[in-house]
Order: sequence, then structure tokens, then C-alpha cells
Amino acid sequence: MNAAVYLPLVIPALAALAARPLADRLPPAAATWLLAASSLVLAVASSAVLGLLALSALVRVPYVDAVAHLSAPVISSGDSVSVPVAIVAGGLLAAAAAAAVRALWRRGGAIVAAHRRARSLPGAGQVVVTDDEAADAYTIPGWPCRIVITSGMVRSLSMQERQVLLAHERAHARGSHYLFTSVARLAAAANPLLRPVAAQACYTVERWADEHAAAESGDRPLTARAVARAALAASAAPPDRSRRGDPLTALGMVSAPSLRGAGPVPRRVAALLAPPPRTPLLLYGAVVLVVALSAASALDAAASLHQLIELAQGQPA
Repeated sequence: MNAAVYLPLVIPALAALAARPLADRLPPAAATWLLAASSLVLAVASSAVLGLLALSALVRVPYVDAVAHLSAPVISSGDSVSVPVAIVAGGLLAAAAAAAVRALWRRGGAIVAAHRRARSLPGAGQVVVTDDEAADAYTIPGWPCRIVITSGMVRSLSMQERQVLLAHERAHARGSHYLFTSVARLAAAANPLLRPVAAQACYTVERWADEHAAAESGDRPLTARAVARAALAASAAPPDRSRRGDPLTALGMVSAPSLRGAGPVPRRVAALLAPPPRTPLLLYGAVVLVVALSAASALDAAASLHQLIELAQGQPA
């Protein structure tokens, strides 16, 4: 294997550095799609390369050659991977697989629990107002998807600001934004280098909903004010976050933590007070090209190893 095989292991680090600039410069919907899809492709490509590195060394073991009827001279003629590199790659792949399976299990369980909770809420409408002094507002994925707003949050906002908040939450519901964050977080579980990418995907879904609310209200300053006041209300009367088993906390669907965060809210407010972002096609194309390069490198390495094994199987052992 040539040096290009290591590109899928390096590019996720570059993606981590580029995630925030992309989240700030691209329109939120485009940024969300790009970050979620890129994290998935990069996680699969890096995991595939780890597997190929381990397999490349494994097929050079004499016992494996004999069992698989491989020609040792043909196998040894290919690009070799050192045993220490193969051992490290195999260990990293096992850890990545275990982390991804664990994250998938927990995420799937949280989604199922959230769907059950959505069905158990009173009333037939999409919006449910709960008698809770804590200021909170969130969207619960399910069939149907439900929006929960506490009475504490309702009292904290004006009528116009409540309409903005509802438009924001409806955007989450209509766009199934939890799917994007789920994909990004599962990719980050498989490759920890992608955690910044997942964090920015969680931010851009909020920005996506903000932009939808701003377009629906036709008033960007009003939307910015509603986001800021909701954040202040959540800080003054925070909801109880001691429920470790709460599926909404696991899914990241409860919006109050992101509202109270020191970083996301100022960024969101500043973005709403600025003109809507445009799509820089050159930047978008560059990101797609780099992600495609990672996938192509992994596919090329797989094809080379497959060709070598086929050639070795066709020669006397």
C-alpha cells in the first residue's frame, strides 16, 4: 500500500479544524447536510483503512497464507505494512467498532423512548404547553412529532417572540433535525477526531431553525431578540437536568442547554443580525472534493489489496 492509504486517517483532523469556519460561512441547511454527510463518509473511510492496514499484515502470516491457499511470494511482492502498524490499526478498529455500536444502541434506544414520550403527551395538537415554572422549549421526535413549551417560557416571551420560538421548533420537527445530529454523533463515536464536526452540526441545525423562523417572521432582529430572551429565561429558571436517563437529553433535543451555552447563542444572535449567508460554491466544492478524495483513497487501497489477494490465489502456494 502506498502513502495515499493514510489520507483517510489525516483528513478527519483537517475536517475538525475546518468545521467551525464552514458552519459560519455556509447557509445553515447546506452546512448541516455537508457536515453530517462528510462526517459519515470520513468515519467509514477511516475505519475501512484501519481494517485494510490490519488485513494487509494478516495475509502475510504464513499460517494464513496456507489456510487461504495464497502464494507467499506473490503476497510478499506487494506493498508491506509493518506488524506494529497493523496491530495498532487493528486495535483502533476494534475500539471504533465498539464505540460505534454502543453509540448506535444508546441513540436508537433514546429515539424509541422519545417516540413513546411524544405519543404519551396530552392533547391532539402538535404543540403542548406544560405547567412548569422552568423556562424550556424543545421538539420531541415521534409520530407525530410534538413541540413542548413550558409555561415559564411562555411568560418570558412576548406574543411575537413566542411565534418566533414556535417557528423555530416547527423547523426542527419538519426537518427531522435529530437525524442529522444522530449521524454526526455516531460518526464521531467511531472516529473521535470528528467530534468538532459533530458539535458544529448540532450548532447548524439550530441556525437552520433560526433562519426558518426569521424567514417566516420576516424580521431578523425580532428573531435574534427571541433567541436571546429565551436564553436569558432559561438561565434565570433552568429546567432540571438531573435526569440521566432522559431520552431528550441523550438526543440533544432539549434546546435549553444550547440556548444557555456561552458560545452558540452569541454566534446565533450575531448571524441573525447580519444578512442571510450565501452559498460560496467554490468552498462547497472544495470540501466535497476533499471528502471524495478520502473515500477514493480508501477504495483504491481496498481494490489494490483485493487484486493482490486474487493474484496470490491464482498462483501455487
